[in-house]
Amino acid sequence: MKEKCLVIGGSGFIGSHVADALSERGFSVTIYDTEESLWKNDKQEFVKGDISDITKLQSLIDKETIVYNFAAIADIAESIRKPYETIETNIIGTASVLEALRKKGAKKYICASTMYVYGTFGSFYRVSKQSVESIVQAYSEEYGIEYILLRYGSLYGPRSQKWNGFRRYIEQIKKEGKLDYWGSGEEVREYIHVLDAARLSVDILENENFLNSAINLTGHESLTSNELFDLLFEIAGVPKKINYLKFDNNHGHYKRTPYRKTHTYPMKLVPEFYIDIGYGILEEFKRDIDS
Repeated sequence: MKEKCLVIGGSGFIGSHVADALSERGFSVTIYDTEESLWKNDKQEFVKGDISDITKLQSLIDKETIVYNFAAIADIAESIRKPYETIETNIIGTASVLEALRKKGAKKYICASTMYVYGTFGSFYRVSKQSVESIVQAYSEEYGIEYILLRYGSLYGPRSQKWNGFRRYIEQIKKEGKLDYWGSGEEVREYIHVLDAARLSVDILENENFLNSAINLTGHESLTSNELFDLLFEIAGVPKKINYLKFDNNHGHYKRTPYRKTHTYPMKLVPEFYIDIGYGILEEFKRDIDS
């Protein structure tokens, strides 16, 4: 029989790609989200529901179900505007999922986290994910739920949200031939294509050494913002024109590194074979802006 996977938040950016990667590996995939996935395929089932609905979640889980959770408010700017909703969705929502797992005796939980847990940036998004990780670990200690915390680097690629920085840069260059940027250009990010991240998010199931641990999922592409912008404008074929706006810490983003303190020592996982960032940028420029 196929192993069952429940992908909560499987209609979103990384969640939908992980759902596809699981289906390609032969898992029986159910997507659980508030809106039906635009990318659901015939191999996948969809159930509409809220992350706080423990009863409905229980109905979709048995002892052998592998549960992935991508449901979250992940936009830092939105978390600043909506602190209560961020806490409710990210923290209380996670507790609802874990409670459903506990009541059904399920033993494997894969939780999307972030590199922001290491630092002091990221506002309510960072705080919520730090809390989430502690709650997951406590449920594991008390009830034997096996977990893997996936701390994603800077994701880019198809299906990204409109607030995704990479997507915003490309859209403005395509529309206006210029870029407005909050920062100095010296900020450093480790970019990973979403298809590579999704593949690694399934690979981790094959290695028992990853159980009950945190894993940094990043790519080989470590670039300053200026280096990225050089690539973007060169591939777009237009002169580089950037309006550097005053960096404001209230935007919540770190400059060169998220590390300010330790928060569960991680392992780092990078793809052996990966999508080159130049090709990834080219594909994003070819994509319709509204897709």
